[in-house]
Amino acid sequence: MKEPPTDQLGKRSLDSLEDGAEDQLEALSSLDPLKTATASALLASMARTSFAGRRIGEAADVLHQMTSDADCKVVMTLSGAMTVGKMSLVIVRMIQSGMVDAIISTGALMSHGLSEGIGLRHFKVPPALDDEAMYKKGYNRVYDTLELESNLNSVEAFVRSVLETLDPKDTLTSQKFCRVVGEALLAAGHRDSILGAAAERNIPVFIPAFTDCEVGLDVATWALRRALAEGGSGATPEELFASDRVPAYNEFGDLLTYARFIGTAKRLGIFTVGGGVPRNWAQQVGPLYDLLNVRLGLDLTPPRFHYGIRLCPEPVHWGGLSGCTYSEGVSWGKFVPESQGGRYAEVHCDATAVWPLLVRGVLERLGKV
Repeated sequence: MKEPPTDQLGKRSLDSLEDGAEDQLEALSSLDPLKTATASALLASMARTSFAGRRIGEAADVLHQMTSDADCKVVMTLSGAMTVGKMSLVIVRMIQSGMVDAIISTGALMSHGLSEGIGLRHFKVPPALDDEAMYKKGYNRVYDTLELESNLNSVEAFVRSVLETLDPKDTLTSQKFCRVVGEALLAAGHRDSILGAAAERNIPVFIPAFTDCEVGLDVATWALRRALAEGGSGATPEELFASDRVPAYNEFGDLLTYARFIGTAKRLGIFTVGGGVPRNWAQQVGPLYDLLNVRLGLDLTPPRFHYGIRLCPEPVHWGGLSGCTYSEGVSWGKFVPESQGGRYAEVHCDATAVWPLLVRGVLERLGKV
């Protein structure tokens, strides 16, 4: 059979171009807003469009598969000002509906979540106030939203009341701190708080960079208050921050607790908002197992994430972890390659614009609403 004529680049002549059937190309469809009565239907239609819309629709498919897999433990990692951004109840509903099995978060996100968790409010930034005036009034600005300093003082008082019930000689981890605070929130009737919801379902919450947040400062304040009450001076930084006043805290307790938790899973999924420390801390468990096998002569099965969804506007070309792809993570032994069954979706968007839609749509598919 004579081959059809081609141009210099090898492209077939006009009368012999393919229609896509031979390569089984998947056809797209225009989104009809009149035929998307539910969030689930809207997401399904978006999956057959292009650009960010398709990525969001595909993310819904992965999230549904991941949360429907009875053998999969789902880890949610959180960074960015998502609780100041009023995403607290999105997190809570994911917890209460069984969509997540563990949470790794920045401390700031959990600190500001406690403001809302104990019944306080955040506010829109008033256009007439500049930042210097806000500081004098005790208004802390996070982009277009305010966290009141009085809120943070109330959070400190609540945290202190919880800490006072503990033996000061006991060693804290972030997971233990989050659990006891969550139990106190439940006891106070704050069931729709993040830590309260997590405690109710026995979901561990880890804060890897614990001292980099308001509640970390609250724990330091609690320890120093006790030290001053027992005698000694706080007249100078050298006296106040003496080495014998360091609270008993063990971050390796968090690491090993998380590694043990992950090691019991048949399959793993990760739902990431933003990136930073929570994302890396959650993902490094696979390399940890690899290192232990090589350096300690063990024969553990290294855990790898089978599913992944990432909501983050960070581009890959900056080279940071917040923007790196799941494919890059395969090279570190963190993820199962797509060629071996891994399934991932990455949405380069502000999470506040897509996260609520994703969760609502998948809850509909799971029959939870």
